[in-house]
Amino acid sequence: MNTLRFLRYGEKGEERPAVLDQDGNIRSVHQYLDDIDATVLDQLDSILSGIDIAALPLIDADVRIAPPIAAPGNVIAVGLNYREHIQETSSKTPDEPLLFNKSPHAICGANDPIMIPKGAERVDWEVELVIVIGRESRYLTKEQALSAIGGFCLGVDVSERDFQKNHSGQWMKGKSADTFGPVGPYLVSTSQVNLDDGLSLWLDVNGTRKQEASTLQMMHDVPALISYISQFMSLHPGDLIFTGTPDGVGMARNPPEFLQLGDRVECGITGLGKQQHTVIASTD
Repeated sequence: MNTLRFLRYGEKGEERPAVLDQDGNIRSVHQYLDDIDATVLDQLDSILSGIDIAALPLIDADVRIAPPIAAPGNVIAVGLNYREHIQETSSKTPDEPLLFNKSPHAICGANDPIMIPKGAERVDWEVELVIVIGRESRYLTKEQALSAIGGFCLGVDVSERDFQKNHSGQWMKGKSADTFGPVGPYLVSTSQVNLDDGLSLWLDVNGTRKQEASTLQMMHDVPALISYISQFMSLHPGDLIFTGTPDGVGMARNPPEFLQLGDRVECGITGLGKQQHTVIASTD
């Protein structure tokens, strides 16, 4: 079976659905789908079943790549899910998965600029595997968890450490600025991602490798996270779960390193593509 990689392209407010063909070309599927959103996440493979991808309209490669999911719902993130990251930050290992939220408005595309918000001086990087929920679910067992997934994508949990750790210690404040949640470039369905072998994830800043690990190093794996979260809240199509970052973040370095204007951030995950971002000042 060929891997179907779903994406969205176009300027903000004008995004259209597409897939990548075997050669990496963008092909429009707008004649079959209005958009890639919560209403179709559990049926993407079947909608395009039997379609000759190579015969679909070709889209210019220079087009903006939008987030692969339109209007994501709840954005849940997991903290301290890699033991090496816990060690580098001298944090206490949580007894259960540590959850927090990111604002859905933080989500941006795979090549969009990362904006430094006003007053921010400690903007950090965190490459992560992102789960996209495909069907409404609650009270799932670990064995049932994979049935809730619509797909996976690459994400970066951009974090302003002063906003996160000070100001009463509410993590969401350091995680939710505009552009602090790049996802994509594309969405790959669960059946075409082999979690058992682990996925390699990495992140570079200005060409220097900062993070490199495998998802096998997660303390709580994908089924465990979905099952756990579903005990406390219902999961809905279009919800995103950032599954945690490995070691190598800027705040844990000696001396600490944070993103500066003009920096280039590149990252990737096996089978889920790559992102490239330039760091700019907030436009407000």
